Amino acid sequence: MNEEKNSGDSFSAYPKTAKQVIDLRCIPQKLTGTVAEDNKIIYPNYSDADREIWKTLYLRQTKYLPGRVCDEYLHGVELLKLNSEKIPSLKRLSAILKRTTGWTIARVPGLIDTEDFFTLLKRKTFPSTDYIRGKDELDYTPAPDLFHDIFGHLPLLTDPFFASFYQKLGEGASRASGRYLKYLETFHWFTVEFGLIKNKEGLRIYGAGIISSISEIRHALSLKVDIKEFDPEKIVNQVYDIRHLQPVLFVINSFEQLEEGFLTWSGKRKLF
Repeated sequence: MNEEKNSGDSFSAYPKTAKQVIDLRCIPQKLTGTVAEDNKIIYPNYSDADREIWKTLYLRQTKYLPGRVCDEYLHGVELLKLNSEKIPSLKRLSAILKRTTGWTIARVPGLIDTEDFFTLLKRKTFPSTDYIRGKDELDYTPAPDLFHDIFGHLPLLTDPFFASFYQKLGEGASRASGRYLKYLETFHWFTVEFGLIKNKEGLRIYGAGIISSISEIRHALSLKVDIKEFDPEKIVNQVYDIRHLQPVLFVINSFEQLEEGFLTWSGKRKLF
């Protein structure tokens, strides 16, 4: 296979989409200085409108979680003590993650550069925004906000097996360049963002992109989706478009399988 060297171009779907829809929020930002992390994160002065949007989104999504979302995620919601009444403090959530899996949180200004993103994951730090979408984007926002980051991503970081995999993904990606980096972005998309898992009760969702989207959570387990067995080689070559409901999803048997499969695939490419 002919591999490309890193030319400085981003392979992410977000820049491509940004050019198509002219939405600057979809253009990844390069971190030029330090960002607030862990107990240095300051809680914003949220407006009543912000709090109402959080409450609306939280109550609407949690209604669809039972029977659709994996047990590990639901356990994480309990550990983080998420609720509809208050927008969570990143500082408080970081303290809980540190006690459970050794992860912390960094407050970032928006969608960040791929290299910065994976570097933070490598050192077990999750980059989270602290602003919330507007009322006109309740159903869909093209760029991450705190509801996606907190509600979608953080509960699973309390699970030791998923947390271990996510750190390894960051570590492998920090050594990747060119086409390999594109492969790992795609792997991230079809696992962390849009992954399915087999729990003992049946097929369940674990991807944050599904969990935080009202349309995706209703769509993901429907007959409209082509569900494929976990295969890293097929995953990294699967085409996707962030602007539409996902027509193809991959299912894992466990988070242990996810990590083992990733390490096997990346090991063959000398990323470990």
